[in-house]
Amino acid sequence: MLTSAADRTVYVVDDDDAARDSLVMLLKSDGMPTRSFASAHDFLAMFDPAARGCIVTDLKMPGMDGIELIRTLKGMGSLLPVIVITGHADVSRAVDAMKAGASDFLEKPFEAEHLFRAVRGCLEDNDAAADADAARSRVRRRLDSLTGRERQVLDLILEGASNKVIAATLAISPRTVEIYRANVMSKMRADSLSDLIRTTIAAGAS
Repeated sequence: MLTSAADRTVYVVDDDDAARDSLVMLLKSDGMPTRSFASAHDFLAMFDPAARGCIVTDLKMPGMDGIELIRTLKGMGSLLPVIVITGHADVSRAVDAMKAGASDFLEKPFEAEHLFRAVRGCLEDNDAAADADAARSRVRRRLDSLTGRERQVLDLILEGASNKVIAATLAISPRTVEIYRANVMSKMRADSLSDLIRTTIAAGAS
């Protein structure tokens, strides 16, 4: 594995040894932890989907180019933002990379501060995405703890049904609905009905 989920590392992927070493030195000069790889395949062979940080990759590489790398990462569910480095003649391909999911692109030659700014932005974006993903996972685990009947009650709550309607739909007493509803609120750790609905929808479980 490349790193634990708590680390933030800039992964440099470039088949040009000199360019790769230059990027690593530049990033390290700004205090950024880096790891470098000579090809997209080398990077993917060591990749941990839980890795935190971002990727800086050249657009043109033999075997697997920057766009293919982005698409592969997306297919793996990676949250790592990707910055692509491109030459002037490849700007149209850089646009294709953005459409494939790249977060940013830098045209050679670029100022060091432009790279630092792009990387810092991507690291912040990755932190936010990882935190949101962790929150969704917590809610899904809570959903998994519900019994079948409690999940039925939750689904009806999300549809806006009252206790009376839920009771009639499930052929149970209103008092039993209240008990199930209280269990749902407790297991979902919701402080209010609005909190229950918001967190469940945000987790994509509605």
